[in-house]
Amino acid sequence: MAEDTYIEIVETLPQKIADLVIALRSFLGENDMMAYLVMMAIRLQELRRVLKPTGSIYLHCDPTASHYLKLVMDAVFGHRGFRNEIVWHYSGWNARLRDSFNRRHDILLFYARNPHQEFNSYSLSWSSEAEYVRVRKQKVRVGEDGRKYVLSDAGKGRRVKRYLEEAIAYGKPVDDVWNIPKLNNSSKENLGYPTQKPEALLERIIEASSDKDSVILDPFCGCGTTINVAEKLRRDWIGIDITHLAISLMKHRLEDTFGNGVEYDVIGEPVDLRGAGQLAKDDPYQFQWWALGLVGARPAKSEQKKGPDEGIDGYIYFHDDPKKKETKAVIIQVKSGHIGSGMIDALKGVIEKKKAQIGVFITLQEPTKPMKVEAVSSGYYRSPLGHNYPRIQILTIKKLLEGKGISRPLEATGIDATFRKAERHKEKSKQKEMEFE
Repeated sequence: MAEDTYIEIVETLPQKIADLVIALRSFLGENDMMAYLVMMAIRLQELRRVLKPTGSIYLHCDPTASHYLKLVMDAVFGHRGFRNEIVWHYSGWNARLRDSFNRRHDILLFYARNPHQEFNSYSLSWSSEAEYVRVRKQKVRVGEDGRKYVLSDAGKGRRVKRYLEEAIAYGKPVDDVWNIPKLNNSSKENLGYPTQKPEALLERIIEASSDKDSVILDPFCGCGTTINVAEKLRRDWIGIDITHLAISLMKHRLEDTFGNGVEYDVIGEPVDLRGAGQLAKDDPYQFQWWALGLVGARPAKSEQKKGPDEGIDGYIYFHDDPKKKETKAVIIQVKSGHIGSGMIDALKGVIEKKKAQIGVFITLQEPTKPMKVEAVSSGYYRSPLGHNYPRIQILTIKKLLEGKGISRPLEATGIDATFRKAERHKEKSKQKEMEFE
């Protein structure tokens, strides 16, 4: 794949980009870094094509690749398009390292399509009067009315009177070192996604380089932080990701944050049985993650950890006892190929081993009669409220697309136990899009 992309760059992209990629390959050789740079080069060229004349682009990278990516960005946007190399600094526990300093920053490469890009000067409030006085080194005076003020330089030898509370509220212009904490396990907005960025980082970027109703594009959308922040800031947005797992997380996040207050289209998901079959044929793992999303299940493994799954593809957790805070589980298996009654028997063994309350078998194919008999013979799970639910349930993709779901207890606590819940936002919004790459 990387070799095909390399050839496409050399043969079709502007000469300066092709020359750079050839030179990088000569220097780096054939390795993961070179494959990554090739992948980014062709995508950055496409992003430049769709970027409006007054638009900007921010590329997040860590220090191991930033120096190579800056060369690629210079080739794509021109060296005059460079605006800032922003250092995103975050704190953490520093160990005593033998051969280097502790690494506590990432890089944001900020480029513009042309010299007249949209930019809103961004300021942060002073934390206190003491900080303002310490940094600005201005003498604080007290007027006849008892209000504190300072004399600020207005140029050409002139000085103007500014009341201290107004000067503090006006804030300090932001420089190119941003001290924004990384998310940790105790962060309220942490959803458990490995590459999730703090909303404060995206807020600063979006507010600085766009106005309300501008369109924000994130082509590597992950768990949807960019589109969530864009929605809060009244921007239109397009989010793109290559995995159905990420799209499922984005849907949950938007629903948690905005409820029914946001409308959007999802482009690239199967909408019928034929599309589902094609996805299963093209990529069984993507089919699995998509199917789990249909029932609101959490994948048993992340997209980076493909492999043996112990008969478990996903989980749904729930609390159905108002008197106890006991977490219970629905175990999900997803199959796109040949199926038989032995698989239902195996699922029964898995839920017994894991002490789960319900097992669900999702299949692209229609179940056989012996499979149905085996499922029915498994009996029922009886909830603390006295309701019965089939212990083993077989759901076809066809039925799921028609709106059928899992028969299971409702949440007694009113809190989704399967996914970490994003904080609620009250305002309503317009229609947006999510796409697959």
